[in-house]
Amino acid sequence: MRRFLLVAGLFALAVGLLWIGQGTGTVPWPRSSFMVEQLQWAGYGAAMAGFGLVLIWQSNQ
Repeated sequence: MRRFLLVAGLFALAVGLLWIGQGTGTVPWPRSSFMVEQLQWAGYGAAMAGFGLVLIWQSNQ
């Protein structure tokens, strides 16, 4: 169970950071993405990254 939480947390953190980058326009990849420079996606990414950090923390308990 710990390994699953760790892997899921790392994945959620990576996706959240990607969404933050796309939402702020820092990571315009792929160029055709509807998420590029849409600040709402930066907020969703922050929530996802926070969730990933919680999962990673839980995996170490």
